[in-house]
Amino acid sequence: MVVSSEYYDLLGVPTDASDDQIKRAYRRLARQLHPDSTGGDPEAEARFKEVVRAYEVLRDPQRRARYDRFGPEGTDGSAAGFDPFGGGGGLGDLFDAFFGMAGGGRAPGRGRGGPARGADAEIVLELDFREAVFGAHRELTVDVAVSCASCGGTGARRGTTLVRCSDCGGSGELRRVRQSILGQVVSAVACPRCGGTGESVPSPCADCRGEGRRVESKTLTVDVPAGVDNGATLRLTGRGPAGPRGGPPGDLYVHLSVRADERFAREGDDLHGDLHVSMTQAALGAVVDFETLDGPEPVTLAPGTQTGTVVRMRGRGVPHVRGRGRGDLLVTVVVDTPTGLSRSQQDLLRRLAEERGETVDPPADGIVSRLRSAFG
Repeated sequence: MVVSSEYYDLLGVPTDASDDQIKRAYRRLARQLHPDSTGGDPEAEARFKEVVRAYEVLRDPQRRARYDRFGPEGTDGSAAGFDPFGGGGGLGDLFDAFFGMAGGGRAPGRGRGGPARGADAEIVLELDFREAVFGAHRELTVDVAVSCASCGGTGARRGTTLVRCSDCGGSGELRRVRQSILGQVVSAVACPRCGGTGESVPSPCADCRGEGRRVESKTLTVDVPAGVDNGATLRLTGRGPAGPRGGPPGDLYVHLSVRADERFAREGDDLHGDLHVSMTQAALGAVVDFETLDGPEPVTLAPGTQTGTVVRMRGRGVPHVRGRGRGDLLVTVVVDTPTGLSRSQQDLLRRLAEERGETVDPPADGIVSRLRSAFG
């Protein structure tokens, strides 16, 4: 089978390129050729649209298979009319290319004859361990597309109005008849001139170039629920990029990155920690305070407690995100061997060893004394 290479050549990838290779190539070219980067150069904009059209075909396994078999004619019915500035499926990857945000796996929606919904966006929020356990209110600043204040989101220069699109007559779509391998096919596609809105901009706004939105920094408040874990995602509905020409905004997906704690390890909703006790406390038994996330709590040690003994403190773990209650705190006892003993402390331990019939090393000064006696 001979594979058409036109779209692959546009992206600069081989015909057997992986999905990741295609996506990386597209983002690189999008940054280079986007009108915001080229100052509105017509040739760059035309090539940019060709790159977007190629990416829209090759990113979809079914359309890519049809393209590999039949060439561009095998995909024109579904790909024609895509407008990279109208909020189509590739806009999320454009945001990813420029601002480190992706489309969140959801393509923006477009109502027939109306402005497109904005793409979804993603951002990472770092949390302290305690914030993840008990919840927090955090503010974060994101670079996101917002409605252009100069034109009120219409895309038209102040004092001018939008007009009915001359290509689609205001319907926002074009009907095309094509001859395919299956016969004559009639397809309805978004109008490439107006991006499916049904209106064109004869006098574009100078600030947003007719798109009706600009990228600005925006501060948001995020309510982090108690009990979230590293890698969890919060969805902020309607807080993502604004749609073009007054279209509704997409969603913002906040991925949580929780910093590790020095004292506790998390396993589900349970916590694990170590309690260091002395040899005498472990041997004779004791009540020792352990500093939990809620403050000091008493831990009762039975006489003869060994290293590795686990004490379960119920309800002192992580709150359940879905449901009531909390997990447990499992405390592992670690018996510390004493060091830096004084002479009297050493004597006490030797007497204990003698009573228990245990062999220990003699005092260091006893050896010195015997050597002196032998050579005296």
